[in-house]
Amino acid sequence: MSGLISAASIPELRKRVIFTLLMLLVYRMGVQIPTPGINGDALAAFFEKNASTLFGMFNMFSGGALENFSIFALGIMPYISASIIIQLLTVVVPQLESLSKEGEAGKRTITKYTRYGTVVLSVIQGFFIATGLESMTSPNGVPIVIDPSLQFRLMTVLTLTSGTAFIMWLGEQMTERGIGNGISMIIFAGIVARMPAAVGNTVELIKSGELSLIFLPIIVVMMFLVVGFIIFVETSQRRIPIQYAKRVVGRRVYGGQSSHLPLKINVSGVIPPIFASSIMMFPATIGSFIHIDWVQRFSAALSPGTVYYYTMYVGMIVFFCFFYTAVTFKPDDVAENLKKNGGFIPGIRPGKKTAEFLDHALVRLTVVGAVYLSAVCVMPTLLIQQLNVPFYFGGTALLIVVGVSIDTIAQIESHLVMRNYDGFMKSGRIRGRH
Repeated sequence: MSGLISAASIPELRKRVIFTLLMLLVYRMGVQIPTPGINGDALAAFFEKNASTLFGMFNMFSGGALENFSIFALGIMPYISASIIIQLLTVVVPQLESLSKEGEAGKRTITKYTRYGTVVLSVIQGFFIATGLESMTSPNGVPIVIDPSLQFRLMTVLTLTSGTAFIMWLGEQMTERGIGNGISMIIFAGIVARMPAAVGNTVELIKSGELSLIFLPIIVVMMFLVVGFIIFVETSQRRIPIQYAKRVVGRRVYGGQSSHLPLKINVSGVIPPIFASSIMMFPATIGSFIHIDWVQRFSAALSPGTVYYYTMYVGMIVFFCFFYTAVTFKPDDVAENLKKNGGFIPGIRPGKKTAEFLDHALVRLTVVGAVYLSAVCVMPTLLIQQLNVPFYFGGTALLIVVGVSIDTIAQIESHLVMRNYDGFMKSGRIRGRH
């Protein structure tokens, strides 16, 4: 807390925190603005009935925007899907791969392609959602769309696409001028905003007798255990010892120190669950709006709670763990930099052997990280579904909230250290800051 109080006295950091909070406030205000042409009561009744289905999870990631069918109903998921597609194409398309190696200019070009892809995906998703809503009714048979027509579809596509583009801009501004990763912060804010509603729903389930009061302490204890486990693993790391050779330059002696290379157990952070959830929601959401027999069966097979869903979900998490780690950490580059600076791992030859050692260590850590992410995202959700508790207490939501919080605190710490504020350094418990 002393570190947070010290942060308020740093003008630059204070501006960044205030800017982030204002952007999140703008986002939450937009969530409350409904898209024209929708019967709000009928839509609310529909989501109340389907809270434990795919719609409930999608609504969680959109921060309740889908339930209100606001201008931000699509949320940030089209941007995440576009980012996944562009990153996958970067591996297989030589032109994109060369762009990724061109530094800041290439990064700006790839970001531009990601924005274009976001708009295209938003238009596609918006059209399918508008078409599907026209044929949907509340449990009482009241139509959700007041006046189904081509004009409604076009207006909905334009509104939802514009809303997603605006959220994308908000996220980029928060990343550049605020604290933390803007896209992750938006997802974080959406999940946290739904927590009070989830608590209220749980209380109602207890009052109605659908959830036994005996299970409530079990749920609370399980949440604390999962949060503690997430914090422990996210702050854990393997420290590979690094020794620097002595060099004599003129009359001065450089090097000779011992250091370490920290490798996190979960190198990819919360990205794999977010990417996996986005991939799992995209086809199933489209399929749920198309009333064709085989499409409906396919959509039902990939709905939360089925064996196929969890199998594919775990497979996606494992894939993105390895993929994102391979994209962000280059053992060859690290080995080359160590060699140039006179550093080496004791007992390992510099150069190729060092790269092979780092790659081997990274693969083993990624396996452990993938198992950890899969267990945290799936096991609590499976247990909670047996108790009939809303999605918001699931492992995926807790992982994102805790992971984003840790990353944000780490960024605040880095600003404090740069300004010689040692509030966190004296009593903080976030490891790996040195």
